[in-house]
Amino acid sequence: MGLEDALGDSFLTTKVEDAINWCRKNSLWPMPMGISCCAIEMMAFAGPRFDSSRFGSEVLRFSPRQADVMIVAGTTTYKMAKVVRKIFDQMPEPKWVIAMGACTSSGGIYRTYSVVQGIDQFLPVDVYVAGCPPRPDNLLNALLMLQGKVQRGESRGKAPAFIGDFQKLQAHNAAKQKELATV
Repeated sequence: MGLEDALGDSFLTTKVEDAINWCRKNSLWPMPMGISCCAIEMMAFAGPRFDSSRFGSEVLRFSPRQADVMIVAGTTTYKMAKVVRKIFDQMPEPKWVIAMGACTSSGGIYRTYSVVQGIDQFLPVDVYVAGCPPRPDNLLNALLMLQGKVQRGESRGKAPAFIGDFQKLQAHNAAKQKELATV
């Protein structure tokens, strides 16, 4: 009935690092940073319809010392960026970041002096979720991609993953680079 019947007298071998990464991936506790309208979709992500608890993330921790994953959802101003970075620094290692929404990823429609044009300027982002606002199932997909990165032991912020339609975001970033080159 159990593992002994399925495997017989055999045994399993693994590396300690792989076993630890497997445990980490199945117990990611998010720290929600609902700064703007994307926070409503993040609330739905934790609700019964989408049920993030199926993937080990049922506990939304509002204390940074009890969280593994920071989900930044919404427009981040330079004034708020200092607070977000301070909360990120209070989280214990290892920690990961999900950038949820166009405003978080690239500043969105807000091309003003007060809005950060992408939180990757001050945080190492692991997964970007496109949309305005992105659907809760896209955030679930981002969580699954992050679990895969944790299982593989990939370091944070080095090779970010992208969820959704990023063609508009890539065009926006190309225009921004061209604009900066002419200045």
